[in-house]
Amino acid sequence: MPLILDHVCQIYNADTETPVKALDDVNLVIPEGQFIGVIGHTGSGKSTLIQHMNGLILPTSGSVYFNGRDITDKDFDKKELRKHVGLVFQYPEHQLFETDVFEDVCFGPKNMGMSKKETELAAFEALRKVSFPEDLYYASVFELSGGQKRRAAIAGVLAMKPDFLILDEPTAGLDPVGRCEILDMVSELHRSAGITIILVSHSMEDVAMYVERVIVMDKGRVAYDDVPREVFSHSEELEQMGLAIPEPAKITRELLKRGFDVDPGVLTSSEAADSIYKALTKNR
Repeated sequence: MPLILDHVCQIYNADTETPVKALDDVNLVIPEGQFIGVIGHTGSGKSTLIQHMNGLILPTSGSVYFNGRDITDKDFDKKELRKHVGLVFQYPEHQLFETDVFEDVCFGPKNMGMSKKETELAAFEALRKVSFPEDLYYASVFELSGGQKRRAAIAGVLAMKPDFLILDEPTAGLDPVGRCEILDMVSELHRSAGITIILVSHSMEDVAMYVERVIVMDKGRVAYDDVPREVFSHSEELEQMGLAIPEPAKITRELLKRGFDVDPGVLTSSEAADSIYKALTKNR
């Protein structure tokens, strides 16, 4: 049951003198079970891309297929699509609106037609999956910290038991500890539940650490779509797009230029540390 984008174009203000092509002939296949990172500078088309994936925006031309059906068909059930493809916005405040956290997490399954008992069980299960503090289940959503709001927003989508979970900048504004907690939690959801994760991020380090596939957007087009090591090998091209390779990769490549026998393909801090240690102890 993959998500397929077939020659998708999106033009804003198409009927004006200043049309903006947000997506330009995008072709992607998103299979079940992958952990995918989507990167690109501001205005590259990332947010427009992910909103097409669950039908919030329909393409100007081209098609989006889910479960073998074109989601632009008039009789296609968008509610059913969003049950399977969940989207968590960058700002959790845009998704949290009920009187307390538990009611908010119940909203999705209740809207899907689940019984009261099924809805509440789904909400409890989702809150446990995101390790949300039990003493805050019935707290006002406006009393939560930034990290807690993000967990609540993710739980609200998880309660609908999606096959695909799209996260738009889920760690924006969080401190390093909060960032790691959210990403570790998302990674565990992917590992334990087999949910396809699509992570939009500005952090090259986060993408390198967690994902298995990177999609690079530039000027509305897919510039690269490959494993992280291959994508980040194009350092000069990425810099021209306003992106950078992960810091550990920068460090090892600079050391390589200075004559150290390090691996130029490392991406994470632990890989860099191992490579540098081996280089320093090699000739002892």
